[in-house]
This record gives sequence, C-alpha cells and structure tokens, in this order.
Amino acid sequence: MMRLTTFTGAARILAAAILGLAPTLALAAGTLEGDVHKQATNWTAIIMFAVFVTGTLFITKWAAAKTKSAADFYTGGGGITGFQNGLAIAGDYMSAASFLGISAAVMASGFDGLIYSIGFLVGWPILTFLMAERLRNLGKFTFADVAAFRFAQTPVRMFAAISTLVVVAFYLIAQMVGAGQLIQLLFGLDYWMAVIIVGGLMMVYVLFGGMTATTWVQIIKACLLLGGATFMAVMVMAHYGFSVGAFFSDAVNVKAAIAAKTPDTTPEAAAAAGQSIMAPGKFITDPISAISFGMALMFGTAGLPHILMRFFTVPSAKEARKSVMWATTWIGYFYLLTFIIGFGAITLVLTNPDFLDAEGKLVGGNNMAAVHLANAVGGNVFLGFISAVAFATILAVVAGLTLAGASAVSHDLYATIVKKGNADSAAELRMSRYTVLALGVIAVLLGIAFEKQNIAFMVSLAFAIAASANFPVLFLSLLWKGMTTRGAVIGGFIGLILSVGLTILSPSVWEATLGFEKGTAPFPYTSPALFSMVAAFVGIWLFSVLDNSARAKKDRDGFLAQQVRSETGIGASQASSH
Repeated sequence: MMRLTTFTGAARILAAAILGLAPTLALAAGTLEGDVHKQATNWTAIIMFAVFVTGTLFITKWAAAKTKSAADFYTGGGGITGFQNGLAIAGDYMSAASFLGISAAVMASGFDGLIYSIGFLVGWPILTFLMAERLRNLGKFTFADVAAFRFAQTPVRMFAAISTLVVVAFYLIAQMVGAGQLIQLLFGLDYWMAVIIVGGLMMVYVLFGGMTATTWVQIIKACLLLGGATFMAVMVMAHYGFSVGAFFSDAVNVKAAIAAKTPDTTPEAAAAAGQSIMAPGKFITDPISAISFGMALMFGTAGLPHILMRFFTVPSAKEARKSVMWATTWIGYFYLLTFIIGFGAITLVLTNPDFLDAEGKLVGGNNMAAVHLANAVGGNVFLGFISAVAFATILAVVAGLTLAGASAVSHDLYATIVKKGNADSAAELRMSRYTVLALGVIAVLLGIAFEKQNIAFMVSLAFAIAASANFPVLFLSLLWKGMTTRGAVIGGFIGLILSVGLTILSPSVWEATLGFEKGTAPFPYTSPALFSMVAAFVGIWLFSVLDNSARAKKDRDGFLAQQVRSETGIGASQASSH
C-alpha cells in the first residue's frame, strides 16, 4: 500500500510537471541559437504529449498495484495473451530507429535504406521456427535461464548479464538520441534537457509498473504508430494519385535537382545521382559490408535480450509462437510503410523551404524526416499526433530495454550468482529497481554524448553485438549436444569483445564519434558481424571440442533432458509457474 501511495504521489507530481511544462517550453523556444527556421512551439504536440504521458502514468499506477513479486515485475505474471504479446513485441521492436532512422536512411540513400527494413524483418522466421517455443519451455525470466539451462550457472550467467547490458546500452543510446532531437525540434528545449525528461519518465514506468505497465504502453504505442504511419503513407500516395511510377519518378527528379546545385556538377552527373537512389550501392558500397550488415540485422533479432524476454510473459509455447506470428505481421507491414515515408520525405520535405535551414539541410537533422513529412501531409494537428507517437515509441522501447537490463543484474547476477538462488522475491525486486535508476542515469549520459549519430545506425551496432555474442551461445546451447560451459563462455566473450572492439575501430565510431581523421579507422567496414559472429561460433566449437573436463561430460549428458523439455514442454509449467 505504501508503494502504491508513493507511486501515486510521484505520478501526480510528474503529470503536473508535464502539463505545466507548456509555458516554459514556449519561453524556451525563443532562446535557441540562430536557426530562423526552428519550428514554432507546437501546442498540439504539447497537448498530445501531455495526454499520452498522463494516460500511461495511470496505466502504470494500475500496473503497480498488480506488481507484487519478481515474476510480476519481469513477466507480468506470465498471463499476457499471444495477440497482446505480439502487439507488444511489435511496439518494442518498432523503435525510434525504425520510425525515424529508417525513413531518414531511405530519404538519404533511397533504395539502399531498405536494407534496414529487410534485415530487421528477416530475423523473425529464425525466432518463429527455431527459438520461440524452446525459449518459453526452458526459460523463466531472462534468456540466460535458457543459455545456462544445462551448464554451470555462474560463468554463463555472468557472460549473459554482461552481454545483455552492452546490447541494452547501445540500443538505449539510439532511443535517447531520437527522443532528444524530437523534443528539441518541437519544443525548443536544449537537447540535454529533452534527454533528461525522457530518462525520468522511463524510470517511472519501469520502477513502478514493471512488465505489465511496459506491455500496455507498448501495445498502445504500436496501435498509434501503425495508424499514424498508414495515414502518412496513404496521404503521400494520394498526392500522386496512387501512381507508384509517378511517385518514384518525382523522387529521382528531386534528388537530381539537389545534386545539380552542387558546384561543378555536370547535368549528366546530377541525373546519375538522381537515378542512384533507385539502385543499391549508395549506402553500403562493398560486398563484405553488405553481408556483414545483413548478418547483424538478421541474427541480431534472435539475440536481443528485451525481445527474448517477452517470450516468458505468455502462458504457453503455443502462445509464444502466436506472439511471433502477430509481431512479424505488424512489423512487416510497418516496414513497407517506412519505405513510402522515406521516399515521401524526398519529394515533399526536401522541396519545401519551410523544413530546411539556411544551408539547405533538414531542420533538426535527417532523423526528423518523418516528423516533417507529417507536417507536410497533415498539417499542424497531424504533426502533433506523429510527434506524440514518436515520443511514445521511444518511451515504450526504452522501458523494455531498461527492464531487460534490470533483470540481467537482479536475476542473473544478484539472485543466481551472488545469492546462489536463495534471494527472496522482495530483495530481487528491490535490486531491479536500483538497477533501473542506474541504467536511467547511464542512458541519459550516453544519449547526450552520442547526439550527432544516425539512430538507425546506432541500433545496427546493438544488433551486431547481439548477433555476435548472444545468438551463437543461445543457438548452439539449444541445438548442439557437444557444447560445454567452457565453450559457451569463451566463445561468447570472443564474439562480445570482438564486436565491441571492431565497432569502436570502425569509421562510424573512430572517425564520426571520436573525431579521428577521415580514412584512419583501423577497421574499414561498417559492421563487425561477419567477423565477430563467425569467430564466436568457431570459438564455441573449438573450446567445447577440446574440453574433456568432468563438467563438460555433465554438460553433454544434460542435453537430452533439455531437448525433451524444449520440444515437449514437459516440466515447463511447473518450473515457470509463478
């Protein structure tokens, strides 16, 4: 009761702060430096933000009353249906990177930007056919429950927790950057203030509501985002009488006209620049980068801790499969829309001086392409709606990520390793909430540090790490009898360290973020997955084959029992009953 009273007070204060923020925002809008094209304070957006935040705070209050144990906090008590979970997974997956980042990549690179959509989507059949049912039958709270099922608990869970936190950190950066840019553009707040607001709201949702509140925020956000994106795509196509040929032809002409403005550009070169957006090679220029990037997006999906965690929220393996089916349907449909939105931004945003600054660049940066397009096709009211939806998108994903990070620390490290499985539910829940606070602060600091990065690209780095570290360990632990604890831990750490190291040494971080001279990056490719993921699989195989210890024999002998349970679910209901 005391916890609920505390939450109610916090919710009221925060709701009042949000609702009372509008006058401050209006004053702040005039204080930004320089840019005469800066959006006027959008009262529609502010009101819709306030309505969404207030509504979700009441959902969180309701969820707080139901969150009495660690099982409620992590998995919503395991009572979420397949359809609800599918929508929530879609809401979790259709992140700021998907909505803002992919549309920005398509606007900048044309056809090549679609590699994000295709890569993000094709990982789902792997989850559907190979992993969803097994995960539900073997796991309880986190993917480490599955990875460590027949292995020594301490080393495998240590690896899984570290890997989870690294993936969550990279993914959080992208969401915080998107949130900061969005609020900065619409409200005129300083970027760092915008990031702090998002971090504070996210902590309230997760601290008090846990998985139940996070799930319902994600479901609401998924419905709003799908509806808003559909309207945008329909309005763009309606502008061209629903003629696909006229739509793409106009996009080519706009890109050619923009290229022609560059000094010393010949008409032939400008025409070629226009045509280039309809062919691959503008964004990823060499085969190795294309393969590596594709591998990261495809296999990373099956290694994302906040997505894997959602399979433990449903009551049965059948509902887990149904979750993936519905999630794939909604996500596939949404990615088709982002392609239209990206090309729509070329034709309707880049040609409108109201959306460009004095140098001819997009106000707020390329990540705001979809937001400006909303203004172009639906005016101020729809701009306010889409802005609120984008904000909801970020909050929902950040909440899911934070929950995954908190569970890694409290369940895998604290309850299983430190307390050796003897932690009571209240202590585990308390540790989760401490972790949420710490992750919130880290997310805000990293979001401020990586302000200038393309958010779709930042997410692709998280996917590369998930594909290199989590996926090989999880995949082989489920399907290969010969895998041992030593192989899992050493191979997993090889993938993790190599993917993070090569990411830092790549041009995207070495040059773009750390500021070293162009062309000096020690690792020349955009994504490390081809190298780090292969190294992880080889490491797991090699160190497992060479392992002749007594522990290794026990690991291999435990495979049959794991296989029976993963395939049939026998024993799963008792083990995962909360």
